[in-house]
Amino acid sequence: MVRELSTKDIELLKKLAPECAGLVCSGSRAPYRSILPPVSNHYSRDEEDFRRRMSLLDTGELAYLVSLIRNGEESLGCVPPQYIEVFLGIVEEKMGTQTAEELLMVYLSGRECPPGNVIDLK
Repeated sequence: MVRELSTKDIELLKKLAPECAGLVCSGSRAPYRSILPPVSNHYSRDEEDFRRRMSLLDTGELAYLVSLIRNGEESLGCVPPQYIEVFLGIVEEKMGTQTAEELLMVYLSGRECPPGNVIDLK
C-alpha cells in the first residue's frame, strides 16, 4: 500500500535515525513510504545498531508501528531477514510471542524482495 508518512511517522523515523536529513531514498529517489525499510537499509550499520535504534521505541510507539504493519500501511518488504529477526525479538520482548509470530507470518507472506535466510522465532 502506497502512503505518505504522517507527522507521527516522521517523528518515529527521526527518533530511529536522527541523521536522516530528508525523506527521499537515496537509491530510488522516491519518497519514503515506510519506517523500517529506510532504518534497516540506509541508516543502521549492522544488526546491533538496528537493535539499538529499535530499542529506543517505547511500548506505545512500538504498538503504533505494529498496528501499521497489521493494516498493511508499514511495509516489511526489503527489510533484510537478520533485521526482521532483531525487530521480532524486540516485539516479542515488549508485546509477546503471539504478536511477534503474527508479524513473522506477515513478513513471510508479503515478501517483496528475493528470499534470504529463514528466520526461526524461538
